[in-house]
Amino acid sequence: MDKNVKIIFQDGLEIEGKSFGAYTSVAGEIVFNTAMVGYNESLTDPSYKGQIMVMTFPIVGNYGVPDENAVIDGIEQWMESSKIQISGLVVNYYADDFSHWNGVQKLGDWLKAHNIPGVYGVDTRAITKKLREQGSTLARIIADEDVAEYNPNEDNLVDQVSIKEVQRYNEGADVRIVLVDCGVKNNIIRCLVDRGVEVIRVPWDYDYSTLTYDGLFISNGPGDPEMCVATIQHLKKSLTEDKPIFGICLGNQLVGLAAGASTFKLKYGHRSHNQPVQLVGTKKCFITSQNHGFALDDSKLPEGWTTYFTNLNDGTCEGIKHTTKPFSTVQFHPEAMGGPVDTEFLFDEFIQEVKNYKNA
Repeated sequence: MDKNVKIIFQDGLEIEGKSFGAYTSVAGEIVFNTAMVGYNESLTDPSYKGQIMVMTFPIVGNYGVPDENAVIDGIEQWMESSKIQISGLVVNYYADDFSHWNGVQKLGDWLKAHNIPGVYGVDTRAITKKLREQGSTLARIIADEDVAEYNPNEDNLVDQVSIKEVQRYNEGADVRIVLVDCGVKNNIIRCLVDRGVEVIRVPWDYDYSTLTYDGLFISNGPGDPEMCVATIQHLKKSLTEDKPIFGICLGNQLVGLAAGASTFKLKYGHRSHNQPVQLVGTKKCFITSQNHGFALDDSKLPEGWTTYFTNLNDGTCEGIKHTTKPFSTVQFHPEAMGGPVDTEFLFDEFIQEVKNYKNA
């Protein structure tokens, strides 16, 4: 029989459930995820570092977990990073039996192997409603022993998830892209490599000005963007040049900070696969996947910058672009796994801008 565990919120609310992962206690920020599919990708997304994830979809685990050791061209085939990044997982109903063509193990067994607790048998709709009304908050999963509260946003999470040494993919290609790894998802690398460019992946605080490259890409990542002081300083220098720049998620916030704007903490963040965004100046709307707790304040954009996309749910900034230089960013994920991919064309536009710059 699965052991009893408790979820204790910062305000003192206690919810009892059953354990299906590692029987261990953890603390972090508790957030909800509305994705119907893609739990393998979400759990390994570095943007979720330090967080307890609540899945709103009622059944989780029914298609198991694919081979986490499957690697193609140096990139994990089915995961967004090399390990589970969340601190804990909370679901309504856990499907212990799975059925899928590439499933090789149970979700619970995968969690146990990575020492990550899983909780089921709780009303995730009630938790989601609480978070929607109260906002993201701190929580603890208590199993074998009590633990102190932990606010991951007080730490430099980017430093924890970024690589430590430079890595290269598709070496020898005519076009070179420097990818600043702030917690990059693997599918960003796939999307770049699939477009025939060489990717030079560097640590978040790396001085890439010493490298020869044609375009600059700033990745997604976890936590408070203001923690990335070194990245912002390097970006300030890059913004004085003309090489194309593209940023995703945290990359959007970092480029905005380097340009002179500011960021703020969202009440409960955008963590779903169905966020509608509008291309400013048009009636075009796209359905996007998102995962972030901070946003860029576009009311304070400096001269030369304009809002690129806007969130149709709450009106927040979903991207910025420069009016004369090939610099643009988006808050959402054009490379989303598992989807939607409505905005993957933004990779094509970025690569074309890089080629135009290179051949000018």
